[in-house]
Amino acid sequence: MEGKMIEDYLRLATDGIMHRKLRSWLTMVGIFVGIIAVVTLISLGQGLQRVIDEQFEMVGGDRIIVTPGRGGTLTGVPRGSFVAAKLDKSDLDVIEKVRGVDSAAGVILATGNVKADNKRILIPIFGVPTDPKYQKLLKQIDFFAVDEGRYLKEGDRYKAQVGVRTRDFFDTDIDVGDKIEIEGIMFDIVGKNKKTGNPFHDSKITIPIETAQELFNKSDGYSMIQVKVEKGSDVSEVAENIKKKLRRHRGVKEGEEDFTAETPQNIVRVFKDVFNLVTGFLAGIAAISLLVGGIGIMTTMYTSVLERTHQIGIMKAIGARNSDILLIFLIEAGMLGLVGGIIGVLLGLLLSKFAEYLVVNYGGIDIFRVHASPELIIGTLLFSFLVGCFSGYLPARRASKMHPVEALRK
Repeated sequence: MEGKMIEDYLRLATDGIMHRKLRSWLTMVGIFVGIIAVVTLISLGQGLQRVIDEQFEMVGGDRIIVTPGRGGTLTGVPRGSFVAAKLDKSDLDVIEKVRGVDSAAGVILATGNVKADNKRILIPIFGVPTDPKYQKLLKQIDFFAVDEGRYLKEGDRYKAQVGVRTRDFFDTDIDVGDKIEIEGIMFDIVGKNKKTGNPFHDSKITIPIETAQELFNKSDGYSMIQVKVEKGSDVSEVAENIKKKLRRHRGVKEGEEDFTAETPQNIVRVFKDVFNLVTGFLAGIAAISLLVGGIGIMTTMYTSVLERTHQIGIMKAIGARNSDILLIFLIEAGMLGLVGGIIGVLLGLLLSKFAEYLVVNYGGIDIFRVHASPELIIGTLLFSFLVGCFSGYLPARRASKMHPVEALRK
């Protein structure tokens, strides 16, 4: 019996919406615009956080990146990459002796003038050590891993590895066995790096560090030092020990460091804090749209109550209770919110997929994928239904309190 009553309530609520199609549609606009914004923002945000996590997994959870200045790093790229290096061999020696450090390697990063097929382009150039001791460390870092050909080895001078996207800059294929001109010097391509999905790393060229020092006049230092922590050691603790030793070595006080020692976890946390702040701000704007949508539902339901006063009187005259009238109008308001939420979710997913297409095809970030969790979809639909119910409560309560005799007169 109770199931039959609920079915009747749903039918009455649906009839109320269908008989006022245009008004119902305009009412739902305010809801689904807000839901579109929420779904798009959160699905893009979850996708971006996955990209960040994957990028730092490539660096490794047991890695520490030491860079000159106080700018820190960006997915393994020092923000001060294109200024004169301030870390030198003595800093590397100090870091290698810190307890908990398994190995460390200095790396140079510069922008090189590269020519292939009579076309010149500025491309990021990494200078890495070829000593077997340091190559062992670099081979464990995903964006230095070689997919085709071989790694640089001791004794190499004008040899290079290219990223999978380096060829995109030129009108000709650049592959293992070909030659490429860097800063006026011809290099043999001996290897191709593994695809990472990061456009910066997939476009880079890697050469021996001694050659890079000669080409870019950086014989006195490194752009960054990659550190591998011993198995079982606490990465954060080792990073603090590195800071203490470097402060003493460089003669600087705590808080006045002219270097940065960061773990992947620290960098991810900074990324997420900033992103959460931006997302929270934009979600607040979306919430205003939902509030406007809720007011629209309330207005529509008040109008519906006025138009259906006679119908309410008839229902009460044949025995409908106040609670029955209240429930009918609450269901109708909730359905307005829910349908608006369904439309908003579908359009939000389409919009976020379109944004993913733009990022992958025009932004060059191949690994970016939007992520809409089941919790997001279910939570959004539930929220839109509740917005409808709360917005329709006062009009529904007014309808339930109507006196049947007065309602029949209208």
